[in-house]
Amino acid sequence: MKKLTKMIAAAAAVAVILFSTESHAQSTTKLGVGLNGGIPTNDGHGFALGGDLRLQFDVSKQVSIPVTTGYTHFFGKDNVPDFGYIPAKAGIKVFLNDSGSGAYGSAEAGAAFGVTNADGTRFLYSPSLGYAWSNGLDLSVKYEGLPKSGANIGQVGLRLAYGFKL
Repeated sequence: MKKLTKMIAAAAAVAVILFSTESHAQSTTKLGVGLNGGIPTNDGHGFALGGDLRLQFDVSKQVSIPVTTGYTHFFGKDNVPDFGYIPAKAGIKVFLNDSGSGAYGSAEAGAAFGVTNADGTRFLYSPSLGYAWSNGLDLSVKYEGLPKSGANIGQVGLRLAYGFKL
């Protein structure tokens, strides 16, 4: 319960910083819709598939704050049950040039709310490298980790998305 309270407090702090930064920087907000496919890093699952919605608040042309949710499903194999979760994460995205497109690095963290087999809530982290085109297409490679004592789950995934300004 303490961990969940800390996560909620951290998310609230990020939201306050986000909205106060947005109002002063005249930033742009974008909505991205993505499809994710991945190879699990544990032996019990065959592959992972999911979709996401991402709000991206541009602090500057090079720095953005993404807030992401969606659904991801790990398909079990060899009598290991499937695992599905709804992510709620926020982070930072930094472009390598000042155009607001091109190569970037990103890191997000938050919570994964299990929706299969009463799995509960897990910490979630996701670093990625990608490329965003000025027409809205975005392709990235990510690692997504969901650590839990005795039952770590993770994936190396590919995200294909399309984003547009709101």
